Amino acid sequence: MTAQGLTELLRDYKSGRMTEEATLARLKNLSWQVESLGFASIDHGRELRQGFPEVVYSPGKTKEQLKIIFKNLYERSTGNLIASRASREQFDFLRDEIPEATFDETARMIYVDRDKIERDESKKILVVTAGTSDVPVAEEARLTAYLWGNAVSTCYDCGVAGIHRLFAHIDEITSANVIIVVAGMEGALASVVGGLTNRPVIAVPTSVGYGASFKGLAALLAMLNSCASGVGVVNIDNGFGAGVLASKINAK
Repeated sequence: MTAQGLTELLRDYKSGRMTEEATLARLKNLSWQVESLGFASIDHGRELRQGFPEVVYSPGKTKEQLKIIFKNLYERSTGNLIASRASREQFDFLRDEIPEATFDETARMIYVDRDKIERDESKKILVVTAGTSDVPVAEEARLTAYLWGNAVSTCYDCGVAGIHRLFAHIDEITSANVIIVVAGMEGALASVVGGLTNRPVIAVPTSVGYGASFKGLAALLAMLNSCASGVGVVNIDNGFGAGVLASKINAK
């Protein structure tokens, strides 16, 4: 239940349309409601506690399991929905049951956008990538932040190897409210962007790079050791985590 749904429930009680017993039954443990499906336990109270329904991590789940979980969330929630790191095969299996669902191939995300959110263009999240190879992780961050109700813009392929490309976007960098920097290889872009703005920077190391990049470990360590202040770091390839964190910062 959302805050709006809770408000309507209280209005029904106040007006006499709902009895005290019925209201108490609905309110009891409302924000901690968990439904067991045997193979999964769905947290239906998360939307009320955090403002967004439970997000489904798709890898490791069968097509049947994902469809049951996602449909259950679809029927019991009112907000936007996300199944992250999903495959086309998983999407094709559930799309007949949930016609509103959409699949983003680049972001690897199944989602439902219920289009009820007014986005504040004056508080924009900017997603910046070092290279085109980093775009899949960046798109996961962008789409996550968008579905959480934010205005989002992007600047792609402007890494330090051609730093003049980054300076062409200086107005967007200095006007953004929160910046997500996605980079592989040596991960230097986060430090550069962090030195250009007084806004919080969320750095996302990617597994893009040759052998000594160690599948993103080199970029992760570089970002953790950034000499720029105000740079936080999420896990390797974790665009989703960056999108959520940026949303929570942006909401303050």
